[in-house]
Amino acid sequence: MYHNKGKFSVGYFTNWGIYGRKFPPSSIPANDLTHILYAFANIKADTGEVFLSDLWADQDIHYPGDSWNDPGVNLYGNFKAIYQLKKQYRHLKVLLSIGGWTYSPSIHPVVVNPTLRAKFVESSVRLLEDYGLDGLDVDYEYPSNDAQARGYVDLLRELRIALDNHAKAKGADYRFLLTIAAPCGPDNYRKLHVADMDKVLDFWNLMAYDFSGSWDSKAHNQANLYGPPINANDAVHFYTSHGVHPSKVILGIPLYGRSFASTKGVNESYSGVGGGTWESGVYDYRVLPLPGSYVYRDQNLGASWTYDHQTKELVSFDNEDVAQWKGEYIKRQGLGGSMFWELSGDKGGHREGMETGPGKDPQPGKSLVKIVKDAMGGIDNAQNWLIYDKSKFDNMRQGMKT
Repeated sequence: MYHNKGKFSVGYFTNWGIYGRKFPPSSIPANDLTHILYAFANIKADTGEVFLSDLWADQDIHYPGDSWNDPGVNLYGNFKAIYQLKKQYRHLKVLLSIGGWTYSPSIHPVVVNPTLRAKFVESSVRLLEDYGLDGLDVDYEYPSNDAQARGYVDLLRELRIALDNHAKAKGADYRFLLTIAAPCGPDNYRKLHVADMDKVLDFWNLMAYDFSGSWDSKAHNQANLYGPPINANDAVHFYTSHGVHPSKVILGIPLYGRSFASTKGVNESYSGVGGGTWESGVYDYRVLPLPGSYVYRDQNLGASWTYDHQTKELVSFDNEDVAQWKGEYIKRQGLGGSMFWELSGDKGGHREGMETGPGKDPQPGKSLVKIVKDAMGGIDNAQNWLIYDKSKFDNMRQGMKT
């Protein structure tokens, strides 16, 4: 049986967040998290090799305190900064997320080909050792047929074996983690061989958001706990009824809102999407509620949204009340914890040099990560792993002593 001492608080850190979003690793709320999912590594569709998607951000950028004249081949960038966080916060573990929506098409040919899968496994375990990671997270969105779904099982099983063999070869009394981003749409989750996947996964991060958006004909809630047309509770029960222990189910929560323009409200037709923080139709939670809008909430649905009666714009997002409800839901259902996409969208902390203006100006309020953490109970304090004596980087092999 799977048990942990406390809840998991999992947050995605995106390597592109260091640019316009001004969210470097030093902004990560380490006290409120147990796991960082570092997004995203890419995949070569023709060879299966997993590789880092932005070497400058991942390994090269120098942060304050990084030397420019260390001898040897050394790791800098986000991964050095995150390793330093791991030394400071021993409960904080970091997993490399492979895939994501943009890179997932490259996974389709890999999962069905044993040779390509072997390269995927070998290269991702190599990255784990080189960059000081505690595990791997596969974000395959989504297997589209049964051959891919079965190949996904094979890939995860082969990754589990390789991670265990890696620990043995290192002489490490440590379980390197293997997780996935799991779909919450019935069309996607019904294709999965859940029981077979569950045998090798440490936990499942449910993407319990994007239930509605610009692809819909009506404006619906995008992350509601209950109620039609799609909801988080149904997805949770699908996984648990297919053999996943509730303590391995991690409920995903959005740190952003989705906008619908020219609408009369929820379940009404709309025309186009509104503004946004970084892309049209999507606002960071940190800028919500938008000035001039009214906040609505529905405890029966476990949802909140804003509506501007002047501009007719609706924004579906989780406010502080919904965060509290979801934290209590996690506790009540005995789930493993919470997951957030993605950390730069949360409130709290000054962003040096970030541009301002409509959709970018922060609004007062509390961190959702912290509200959910407090509501679901204490977080797990199992220790991370710090010894990477086979890393290709001199300073990582030495534990970043300098």
